[in-house]
Amino acid sequence: MGVVNKALSRLIGTNSHEPLPAHPLILSFACLMNLGRHSITSTAPVHIFDARFDPDCHIFTVSSPAGFAVYRTSPLKLLRKHEPTGGTLSSVVPFHTSNILFLVGGGRSPLYPPNKVVFWDDSCGKEVAELEFRERVRGIACRRGWLAVALRRRVVVFQIGEQVTRYAEWDTCDNPKGLVAMATAAYSTLLAIAGRQLGHVQLVHLPPCIPPTPIGPPPSSPPRKPPPPPSRHPVSIIAAHETALTTLSVPASGRLLATTSSRGTLVRVWDALSGKLMREFRRGTDKAEIYGVAFRPDEQELCVWSDKGTVHVFTLVASGPTNRQSTFSPLTPFLPLPKYFDSEWSYAQYRIPSQSSHITLSATASRSPTEDVPDEERCVVGWIKAPPTNAGQSEQVKPEYQLVALTYVGGWYRLSLPHRGQSSRPSSPANAGPSSPPRLPSAQSGSHGTSTVGGREKGKEKEQEKERKESRECVLQEFRRFGRWDGWG
Repeated sequence: MGVVNKALSRLIGTNSHEPLPAHPLILSFACLMNLGRHSITSTAPVHIFDARFDPDCHIFTVSSPAGFAVYRTSPLKLLRKHEPTGGTLSSVVPFHTSNILFLVGGGRSPLYPPNKVVFWDDSCGKEVAELEFRERVRGIACRRGWLAVALRRRVVVFQIGEQVTRYAEWDTCDNPKGLVAMATAAYSTLLAIAGRQLGHVQLVHLPPCIPPTPIGPPPSSPPRKPPPPPSRHPVSIIAAHETALTTLSVPASGRLLATTSSRGTLVRVWDALSGKLMREFRRGTDKAEIYGVAFRPDEQELCVWSDKGTVHVFTLVASGPTNRQSTFSPLTPFLPLPKYFDSEWSYAQYRIPSQSSHITLSATASRSPTEDVPDEERCVVGWIKAPPTNAGQSEQVKPEYQLVALTYVGGWYRLSLPHRGQSSRPSSPANAGPSSPPRLPSAQSGSHGTSTVGGREKGKEKEQEKERKESRECVLQEFRRFGRWDGWG
């Protein structure tokens, strides 16, 4: 402070060894010195306990400390909200094409006991039924007229009509995540649950799902006929992974099954009828917790998201954009290379930016040990149909599919897929990171004999490499916030 006093004494005209009088400049300096001891917070972060789409991604439900709400997916709109007092919910699951929501209590002060599934009729805003178990409910999956409840070591299925009847139950291995998935399309039958052994999947076929009741005038086309029964008995067990499962996902038709494990590096796609491994995709090389996998409605692509905060998109068909592969992959039939070099990597991805709402000028402020901290990397992703952007296009033009990502801090992202870079030749990223496929070392030219032509070729290669990298990025079309920013909470 001696240097500061001398500097101030020259400005004010006093002796540096004498006490300084009260002066506006000193007061301002003292305020600046004290500013670093406090943190400036714009607003408390939104904390989402759970967010999930309905099977068609037309709506999504959200539970938070303020209550629960129903949103239209796109364009984003708050449809209904409820702010019950006395507790919180761990999950809110929409019942397919109905006004029923399945509520499960959770959090530090559960609204309902965690061993109950409460049926909430959103049209009249009250509870109409409940299911009680002897242990905590771990997961829920539903389709039209059916409900599957996953417990720690078993899955119980109920048929829902005028009455709720218990249909059957199956034993599983230890299933703390409550993994369960159901096909939801008309006449689909598949129910996928954890097997009795670690890393295994049980495939159960329920009675066919009834088609939805048509609304409005009768359609001009004849109703869809149910598919013929399979020619052979479907497989019942798939040994999917050697480690514990982390996700189970099926498309609406139930023809495919996607699985991931605790290693978090691979996504495997299986034929649900034969149990054959169809494709194997590599998310990255480092360990990660994969939060979910979602099939595109036409089953031509799928997306994967994890705790790395990145959404990866893979193609399942030969036409259109192709997944990236290592430049070593053509050599795998001829050389005993590790399987890693034959991996398929995502052709498109998007990094969800951090939405931290705290701006701190000093060290991290002390936080209460009982305070709920939102996970900025956690999200859920679904597919939507977006209309053609060109108004002059005919209505017969097939609309493109886009992604909607919901973060657990209240961020809503609408992403379009890249249209460039659809070359069938394997390509490698410009900056090979931990989640990038390996690339062959380029031939290094000597330090002598460089020419202008060589420089131009290198410049073209850099531009092409940059273009390929940009074409792999999903494009953010729209960003909005939900939660407190739309007046709820």
